[in-house]
Amino acid sequence: MKIKLLFALFLLNVCALLAQTKVSGYVFDEQNLPIPFANVIFSGTTEGTITDENGKFYLESDETRAALTVSFIGYETLNVTLEQKVNYNLRFVLKEEAAQLNEVVIVSGKQPKKNNPAIDILRKIWANKRSNGLKRFNQYEYDKYEKVEFDINTIDSALIKSKLFRGMEFVFNQVDTSRVTGKTYLPMFINEAVSTVYGDNILNKQKEELRGNKNSGFSDNQVIIDFVDDLYSDFNVYDNFLKFFDKSFVSPLSRTGIGTYNYVLSDSSYIDNKWCYNIIYYPRRKNELTFKGDFWVADTTYAVKEINMQASKSANINWVKDIYIEQEFEVLNDSLFLVKRDYMMSDFAFNKKEKSRGIYGKRTTLYDNYKFDEPKDKKFYDKEVYNYDKDVYDRGDEFWDKNRLEALNKDEKGVYKMLDTLKTVKKFKRLYNLGSILASGYIEFNSLPLDYGPIFSTFGFNDVEGLRLRTGGRTYFGRNDLWRLEGFLAYGFRDDKFKYGISGKWLLDKKNRLIISGGNRRDVEQMGASLTNSTDVLGRSLASSAVVTAGANDKLTSINLTSFAVEAEPFRNLILRLGANYRTLESASPTFSLDYNSPTGVQSEIKQYETTFSLAYFPGRKMTGFGVERKTANDDFTRVFAQISRGDRSILNSDFDYTKVQFSYLKPWQVGGFGRLATSIEIGKIFGEVPLGLLNVIPGNQTYFSIYNTFSQLDFYEFVSDQYASFHFEHNFNGRLFSRIPFLRKLNLREIVSVRGVIASISDENIALNDVPSNPANLQLVAPNREPYYEYSLGIGNIFKVFRIDFNFRGNYKDDLLYPNARKFGVTGSFGFYF
Repeated sequence: MKIKLLFALFLLNVCALLAQTKVSGYVFDEQNLPIPFANVIFSGTTEGTITDENGKFYLESDETRAALTVSFIGYETLNVTLEQKVNYNLRFVLKEEAAQLNEVVIVSGKQPKKNNPAIDILRKIWANKRSNGLKRFNQYEYDKYEKVEFDINTIDSALIKSKLFRGMEFVFNQVDTSRVTGKTYLPMFINEAVSTVYGDNILNKQKEELRGNKNSGFSDNQVIIDFVDDLYSDFNVYDNFLKFFDKSFVSPLSRTGIGTYNYVLSDSSYIDNKWCYNIIYYPRRKNELTFKGDFWVADTTYAVKEINMQASKSANINWVKDIYIEQEFEVLNDSLFLVKRDYMMSDFAFNKKEKSRGIYGKRTTLYDNYKFDEPKDKKFYDKEVYNYDKDVYDRGDEFWDKNRLEALNKDEKGVYKMLDTLKTVKKFKRLYNLGSILASGYIEFNSLPLDYGPIFSTFGFNDVEGLRLRTGGRTYFGRNDLWRLEGFLAYGFRDDKFKYGISGKWLLDKKNRLIISGGNRRDVEQMGASLTNSTDVLGRSLASSAVVTAGANDKLTSINLTSFAVEAEPFRNLILRLGANYRTLESASPTFSLDYNSPTGVQSEIKQYETTFSLAYFPGRKMTGFGVERKTANDDFTRVFAQISRGDRSILNSDFDYTKVQFSYLKPWQVGGFGRLATSIEIGKIFGEVPLGLLNVIPGNQTYFSIYNTFSQLDFYEFVSDQYASFHFEHNFNGRLFSRIPFLRKLNLREIVSVRGVIASISDENIALNDVPSNPANLQLVAPNREPYYEYSLGIGNIFKVFRIDFNFRGNYKDDLLYPNARKFGVTGSFGFYF
């Protein structure tokens, strides 16, 4: 074991010498203060970097470099001879000196917005950006090669000797050093993909055909790839805002950049026979979603040739210590610049301390073989791939040698072999399975096509059932299963009753995604937790198992639901569904009544058959997988839902005739640098007389969790209606306001503002139908029909990175005489891992 350890440490040192020249250190002024955003380059080259907020830098080159140049406007340029190939922890001191550029004196720190040649060039970039890139052509086509890699970074002897890697020390044979940060790292996952991209600017359509995919041994790598693609979505540096990690960073080429960045015209040089200007930029304020870096721009077309972007350390983003982006553009002719290479690296870590260990997530994308103005039929772009093509994921070495636009280095080649070996290690299998359980919520049985779970629903509690234990499972042969069965069994210790549910679904036709489904569930549930009905037969609201609530959580219903449905997706993201269900409803608690009047007397049980037809449309939604269940790859799309339900008493001896119409519209908005706005509108109406169990309950929230599309200051069943219209607006400023308050700036808190309201009514006939004075638990049905009921809340998010607190205020319907039990103020919260 000691020999292996010494061998691993020897390889660690060898890896440190692979690059020809490596330099790291700090830049200070004469007062011993760090100089952020200073320019550090290898003399006589364009290879360089910029110091961070602490004056620190790291730079490496594949060539042997003899000297280093350190400069910053307002200071004397420092030329340093490099005595050896590897130079770590150097210390440079720059002396102040007024610098002249085109007869305009520019000093360090904040740069002027007027008479600044860098900003003059920036304005010319804006004026010419529409004539650069793919937008110049009606149609385009190109080959795309993408490489995604995950690495453990900051490898040291403590990690090598740790219990975590005991028995797996051979993995450290692949240790390398990052050319961006200078830290050691161990590659753990690599995925390669080759595709052809087609686009039409007239039709505003784009299609990507995958031709090959290869990964380092994980059988279900698509979850990882979807995660990376969502984080590292394609971007255009000419846009005003660049979205990364669900956050909108201000682009250095943004029209709002002048108020966000300092710009300095630093240098000029020939690049690919084009005279280009070099502009350095860095943020004017801390704690904003900004970058630092530089870019080279051509002097005639004002097209960007190269750009480097590094997120500022103080940016209000969680779990990410560093973001580094490089983009290179190819000169196809005198006036055409197209993206050639795109590199992005993120350092995921629990904190931003320099020595903290984390994970590098790296994506390299290369583009080649551009073709233009070769039109294709509109049907070509609408045609989808419906079947899992095993050959695409099983290409041979010959294919990859021919189609890789960038050869793998020695360490990347070694990852494939290393992980094939790692999969045979039992300890690694256990760690991998644990990660899979936490991610999916299911425990896999390797010997059977079954999963146990979801484990997070094992325990629950409410006033009727008391402590509730639940066990469940599903069939699982693979992520592209054409059919799936799932079910559960639960037991409540207070009501001493078993509950169960079983459902199944089968994908009959992949092209139109024709699916049949059905199931049965007998359970206890908090009805009215949402205005728009769920189509999931096994679905159960969070409010049904709230451990602690504001007031009694005893208004629960015993439900026995049987359903059958047929759905199809004739067009992308348009789902049509025809369903039939039969349910019986009765109160599960002696303190809650669902009694109603009938010609034969008071009834306590509702028996009802219902036919439903629904339409769901999700423009912009991206899905992965080919089976009966697919995964959503993004969350920034609109959701439109409409449903009509018809209750018929002539079928299965049902109790009521009615028609119910519902509509909902949910849309997220990325509001530039001002955060993210979530909006929703819901309307509905019931035609006919129905009992409480079939009416629309305005969704109250007696839990202490902040739940979107519910009213935090309403009790369950406080308002009931047969027609309603509601709205919910919630805006997360992502710390935009707090970042301007000095004593709050370092806390990286995020401000959330929300307002929600509803106006509704209930007919006299439905009030009379449900008026049963003989039952002391009978509810008086009230709807907010005088004026819209509304609430508003002020929230603080990102507390210790995971917590959010909302202070909720009831806007009206709070008179002490008319509404003596009204909750005028309340505090709710939530937790989660968000960037």
